[in-house]
Amino acid sequence: MESNIHPPSSAAHHAAPHARRAFSTARSGIKVCGALGAAALLAVIVVASSGHTVNSFMWVRAVLLPVVAVLIHRLTVSASRGSRRAFERVSALVVIMPIAIIGVDLIPGVCPPWYAVMQVVCMLPVIRVAFVIRGSALRGAFPKSL
Repeated sequence: MESNIHPPSSAAHHAAPHARRAFSTARSGIKVCGALGAAALLAVIVVASSGHTVNSFMWVRAVLLPVVAVLIHRLTVSASRGSRRAFERVSALVVIMPIAIIGVDLIPGVCPPWYAVMQVVCMLPVIRVAFVIRGSALRGAFPKSL
């Protein structure tokens, strides 16, 4: 006997063509972020090996961003397969990350301007993903539960 108390499963909704396209765009954006993060790490390695000062903040951030991109990509893939929990995590992370990263980089003395610019560039695809993930195509795929 079926109960009508719970909303219908989003399984059919996340597989709709517009949702698949949105998830494809989101996965691509996260891949671009990861590639840019890897380029930033390479830049830090080059700068450090050329004898210029690279602080521990820059090293930690440069290593973590590509790793975080891989984790967010995995969550996005899981969300595209119907995981509400993964969708909610991705939805939150892609909004919080750019704000936190850019905000910290704006604190005077934390990092040199060239590094802050690289970090902003790394976050541009994430900002796009935030709009895609929170857009109507995917909000419909994962309607709010009661």
